[in-house]
Amino acid sequence: MALSLILFSGVNAQDYEYIGAKKCKMCHNKPDKGEQYNKWAAGPHAKAMEVLNAEEAQDAKCLKCHSTAGAADEDMLTDYITVEEGVSCESCHGPGSVYKNLKIMKSREESMANGLILPTDEVCRKCHNEESPNFKGFNFEEYVAKIAHPYPEGWDEE
Repeated sequence: MALSLILFSGVNAQDYEYIGAKKCKMCHNKPDKGEQYNKWAAGPHAKAMEVLNAEEAQDAKCLKCHSTAGAADEDMLTDYITVEEGVSCESCHGPGSVYKNLKIMKSREESMANGLILPTDEVCRKCHNEESPNFKGFNFEEYVAKIAHPYPEGWDEE
């Protein structure tokens, strides 16, 4: 399912690899930039594997939504992403191997041309839908606010 997030967003899977949340942390955990990594780590996506029992943690039907690495094609994985990290940054933002470059990251347009996707209602509903045994409805605006991790107001990427 996480792979389908990427494929449906127009990203060519062969061009990008998943690098893992720890690589994202290198730049996205600085206090002056909003500490996005810490916000993710404290939230439900980072803990998605913890809610599965041992059998579910091996089941592809569960992994497709509970783990970025567990759902991706093996040729898109690096040594830096693990199943255990759950729903990592790249489930919502696309494989970061190319757009992680600071020069590219400074431009949203260049980032998107190099694999960045934006989390939209459609992206989220690839997992937050009736296929989930725990689905109780999904209101994008409400739930995206709960996991928000923006840059601070006035922060300039330049």
